[in-house]
Formats: sequence, C-alpha cells, structure tokens
Amino acid sequence: MSRILDLMPELEPDELQFVQQMLGDMPYAEMQQFANIYRARRKKPQEVLILIIVGFFLIAGLQRFYLGQIGMGLLYLFTGGLCFIGTILDLINYKRLTYEFNVKEAQTVKAMLRY
Repeated sequence: MSRILDLMPELEPDELQFVQQMLGDMPYAEMQQFANIYRARRKKPQEVLILIIVGFFLIAGLQRFYLGQIGMGLLYLFTGGLCFIGTILDLINYKRLTYEFNVKEAQTVKAMLRY
C-alpha cells in the first residue's frame, strides 16, 4: 500500500483501498503510468461539493454534468434540482458520488493499460 500512497497521496481512504486492491501486484513502472493517467481523470470531492453549493443557488445540476451524468444533469437543470430535494441529497452524498465516479475511472484506466 505504501507504493500507491507514495504515488497518489491525495486519494481518499476508501479510494486508496480500492485502487490498492485493484492494482494488486502490478509492476511499479506500470503503476506509475496508472497514477499519472488516473490523477488527470479523477474528480476531487471538494470540487463536487463546490459545484453542488453553486448549483443550489444558481444553476442546479452542475455537479451531475461534471460527473458525466448528462441525463441527470438535464433533469436537475429543468426541475430545479428536483425541487431542491435532489440537490440536498447530493450535498449529503457528495463523497459517495465522487467515489463512484472515481471507481469507474480507475477501472477504465486499468483496462487501457492492459491493452
């Protein structure tokens, strides 16, 4: 685990554990390549939280567009965040939303590296 932590100290604990299990016995050079690509593609929970707050006051659904959920983003946009209920739920669950997006991105990057 220290190799992953050395390469990506910014990971959240749950995300760090998932990435460690996923990479397993991957060679260090390939792990470095994974870290470089994944770092560029992952989203930070703080950024999602900021977008939720901005969306709460200005344009609902920004966080969903940012996380690649275009359909939900449009739904939130046209319904005012599902009358603010969806936005409030996203505010409570912003770390889970970010974690789910990052898990998908980690799996995509690993698949890219395995050809």
